[in-house]
Amino acid sequence: MSRPSIAAIAVLVVLAIVANASLFTVHQTQRVLIAQFGQVVNTIDTPGLHTKLPFVQDVISFDRRLLNVELPGEEVILGDQRRLIVDSFTVFRISDPLKFYQAIGPMPDAIRGRLNSIVTSSLRRVLGKNSLLDVLSADRERIMATIRDQVNADMANFGVSIEDVRIRRADLPEENTQAILSRMQSERQRIAAQARAEGAEAFARIRADAERERTVLLAEARATSDRLRGEGEGEATGIYAAAFGKDPQFFAIWRTLQSYRDVFDAGGARLVLTPDNEFLHYLQAAPPATP
Repeated sequence: MSRPSIAAIAVLVVLAIVANASLFTVHQTQRVLIAQFGQVVNTIDTPGLHTKLPFVQDVISFDRRLLNVELPGEEVILGDQRRLIVDSFTVFRISDPLKFYQAIGPMPDAIRGRLNSIVTSSLRRVLGKNSLLDVLSADRERIMATIRDQVNADMANFGVSIEDVRIRRADLPEENTQAILSRMQSERQRIAAQARAEGAEAFARIRADAERERTVLLAEARATSDRLRGEGEGEATGIYAAAFGKDPQFFAIWRTLQSYRDVFDAGGARLVLTPDNEFLHYLQAAPPATP
């Protein structure tokens, strides 16, 4: 191979190395800082192909997407002196790469330890002013917004924006859980006993009212029955008297025949009477015809 060919290949290799050291790509999910001898000289937010001074400048990339940090469960004392095991997570974004680099350095994961301590401190501070009922009710949104705002203010100097802080799980310690369950059971038993007592009282009251109404209805029914019976007997007596007054002989015959029916209707009845007894008069001779 001739010397010009070797020189050309060497030049191409050098150009390739220089180009590789000078060109870099910024992804849509990245924000890039250009550092020269440890000092940031440029910030790049635009995706695409960019250049830098080879061998002198370094590319430091940061993720612009939402990131999250999970906080392990920790015991927190609430405002009503109850203890709660809180397991939370924080959603954040690197909003200012330059400020982040100046405060933390080139490693994005280095912020997680600092963020954990700040979130834990804010959780203890805010939850210490609220009761268990507040944490478990709809007021929880306000509590979490307060924690988020506090953490956001504390992390502002680190170039980090806190998007959300959430309690993933809130459990009572085991000893508190058993005590609360026992207290809930006692309360339910008390409510059940009170409901039974109120039911028994209502039952006795309803039964007494029903008995009283029954007595009143029966008394009124008996009074009405006696009155109607008296009126009926009076009307019957009047009818009998009117009939007797119109035809006494017929009435006497009818009454005698009624007596025969009452005596002989059952059958097997025995009467010991003399033949001239007045009761047997119509059995011996037909009654005379009425005019």
